[in-house]
Amino acid sequence: MPESVYKVIELVGTSEKSWEDAARHAVETAARSLDDLRIAEISKLDMKVENGKVVAYRARVHLSFKYIGA
Repeated sequence: MPESVYKVIELVGTSEKSWEDAARHAVETAARSLDDLRIAEISKLDMKVENGKVVAYRARVHLSFKYIGA
């Protein structure tokens, strides 16, 4: 098996429903422009609060994909 190199990027997905939905949104959005996605790791979860109520969930995701150099 040949050696491979992977690039890792950080994304923040948001959702009004849940952290899972926020993470899924980040990955699915990235998949529209990046090929060969490999691993998604959630590194941080937080919420946006307005007037004492949770209005959005945010998931910080590290996403790796195979790097093909020039």
